[in-house]
This record gives sequence, structure tokens and C-alpha cells, in this order.
Amino acid sequence: MKKVDHIGIAVRDLNGVLPYYTETLGCPLLKIEEVASENVRVAFIDAGNIKLELLEPMNEESAIFSFLEKRGEGIHHIAFGVEGIEERMAELREKGVRLLNEEPKRGAGGALVAFMHPKSSNGVLYELCEKQ
Repeated sequence: MKKVDHIGIAVRDLNGVLPYYTETLGCPLLKIEEVASENVRVAFIDAGNIKLELLEPMNEESAIFSFLEKRGEGIHHIAFGVEGIEERMAELREKGVRLLNEEPKRGAGGALVAFMHPKSSNGVLYELCEKQ
């Protein structure tokens, strides 16, 4: 693991919460994009030494929608920046860590991502994130 790349925060209404981050906290909005494969709209916020990803479900098929229904708004995941994501995944499997993905998939910003099961990581959903 190279560093904490970003923190994912689940929100119900992206447009409704953006002023809190951009005006109240004074953090710049970098961009907003849709990740159709995950049914999520993502706002990238620059919080200085780390990025925040605000995650809004686009429909009820989204994993973020399910998360919000069960837990409400709040921290969804912490992402570690990695190099060689497939090798990191293999190492974690060898150490008994259960992964939610068999192979890396394309995530926000075009990164390759994979998630560790929270039951293997003390209740925290961790993401491996390899940026191109």
C-alpha cells in the first residue's frame, strides 16, 4: 500500500451536499462524473492532502443505494493507492483476505479498483486503487 488515495462518502443528494464541502469547508470541487457500471455519480473534492469522493446512487441497482438504505449517509470506504493491483490482490488472498472482486474493474477516474470484504478487515471496506 503506497498511501491513502481517497475516502469514499455515500450521499443521497450530491447537489444538496456539495455546498457544504465547497462553501462551508472551502474545498475545491475537481470534477463530477458518472460511473455507469457502478450506477453512481461521483464528485471529486480536493481536501488538501487527500481526495474525497462523494458517491450518489443513480438508481436502486447501485451498491451505494443499498448502503444508504442500511446505514445512511457517511463514510463508505477508504482507498489505498497501489501499484500492480493484481499482484496486491494475490498477496492479500494468500494472507487469507477475502476480496469482493475476482479481478480488478474500472472505477471512477478510470482507475483499476478492487475491494476487500469488511469481514476480512475488521469491519472496514477498503479499496485497492491503481491509477493509470
